[in-house]
Amino acid sequence: MNTAQEENKSEIQRLLDNNKNWAEKTQQEDPEFFSKLEKQQTPLYLWIGCSDSRVPANQIVDLMPGDVFVHRNVANMVVHTDFNCMSVLQYALDVLKVKHIIVCGHYGCGGVQAALDGDSFGLIDNWLMHIKDIAKANADELEKLEYHDRINRLCEMNVLEQARHVRETSVYKDAIARGQTVKLHSFIYSLSNGRITVLERDE
Repeated sequence: MNTAQEENKSEIQRLLDNNKNWAEKTQQEDPEFFSKLEKQQTPLYLWIGCSDSRVPANQIVDLMPGDVFVHRNVANMVVHTDFNCMSVLQYALDVLKVKHIIVCGHYGCGGVQAALDGDSFGLIDNWLMHIKDIAKANADELEKLEYHDRINRLCEMNVLEQARHVRETSVYKDAIARGQTVKLHSFIYSLSNGRITVLERDE
């Protein structure tokens, strides 16, 4: 086994060791934890967030596994032709009967910055085109801002736009039409202080 293979093995072994320690610690603290978790999944929330490794949904709202149904992708997008996202949305509404849908972005999002800068990264350029369209539609406001503020404002605009996309889906409209109580919220998270800001929310 060469050095690179040994390093890779040790990196993966770290995950396995961490998992074992976590499982044992959790079992000691709450002997019923895994048996209860195994029997049900009844989350109140669907979280549509960014894939960024620094924004783990359950952790930043301090909820346990099973409390949040999560879909994540680059720059927390809701694209109507993305059957992954649409399937998650339908399952959350039709089967899990979630009461809240949260679209959560974060300041300093790399996907948003890449879209704003116009750099080419290959396949992902097609995905980021949706954010470029938001930037073009709001160019007058964005161009008045300093670069850092421009990125963060576009992060906010993107969250609001993706929440609007949720409202436009047939899945969401069907749930509302049948009288299901579903509230939609637009959040943005700050990496610098760990706090969530509400951009819009259903009361």
